[in-house]
Amino acid sequence: MPRSIADQTEEELGGPGSVLVRQRKDHVELDRLLQDLDGSTGRTQEEVLTRIDRLVFSHAFAEETVIWPVVRRVLPDGEAITLQIEEEHQEVNELVAALERGGLDDPQRPALLARLVEALQADVREEEDVLFPRLQEHLDVAELRRLGRRWDLVRRISPTRPHPTVSRRPPGNALSALPLSLLDRSRDAVDAGVRRAPARLVPVGEAVSRGLAVLAGLVERTPPARRGDRPPTSR
Repeated sequence: MPRSIADQTEEELGGPGSVLVRQRKDHVELDRLLQDLDGSTGRTQEEVLTRIDRLVFSHAFAEETVIWPVVRRVLPDGEAITLQIEEEHQEVNELVAALERGGLDDPQRPALLARLVEALQADVREEEDVLFPRLQEHLDVAELRRLGRRWDLVRRISPTRPHPTVSRRPPGNALSALPLSLLDRSRDAVDAGVRRAPARLVPVGEAVSRGLAVLAGLVERTPPARRGDRPPTSR
C-alpha cells in the first residue's frame, strides 16, 4: 500500500513546490486551527472559524478546479474517489453555511461544530492516506511541481466562503470562481474593517457586507455556476 504523504519527507514528495508538499502544509495549518477551536467560545470561536473558512474554502475550490480533473484522468477509479471527496466538501459548505445562519446562540451549534471538525479531519485523512499517495505513483516530480504551481495560483484567487449551490466540478466552479472570489474577498475586507471601526460606522459596514452576501448568492444560483456535477453534489 502506498505510504501516506504525512509520513514522507519533503524531498520524497517532490520538493517544496510539489502539490503534495503544498497540500500537506495547508493540512498542518488546519490541524493547528482545529486545536485552537477546541474549547473556544463566543467571539474567539468566531474568529477561529473565520480563519478556518478562509483556509478551507480556497484550498478546496482550487483542488476541485485543478487537481481532481487530473485525478480523474490518471486513476482508473478517479471518478469515484473524487466524487466521494466532493461530497465531503459539499457537507463542509453546508455545515459552515448553517453555522453562519444560526449564530452564536443556535442550540444546534455544538453539534454542527462537532460534525464540521469530524468532516474536515476525515477529508484530510482521505486525501493524505489514500488519494495523494496514489496520485504520486502516476506523476513524476516535474508534473507534481507544475500541478503545485497551478493549484497555488488558483487557490490565491478562489472564493473564501461557503457556496453550497455551486457545482463542485468544472465548468460551474471555474465559471463562478472570479465573481465569487471578488465578492468574498471584498466582504472579508469589509468585515475586518467593521471589527476595527468606530461604533457609529459599524452599521454601515454590516450593511455593505450583507449586500455583498446577497450578490454572491445571486451569482452562485445562476445556471452556469451549477453546471458540471455528475452526479450532482451541490444543492
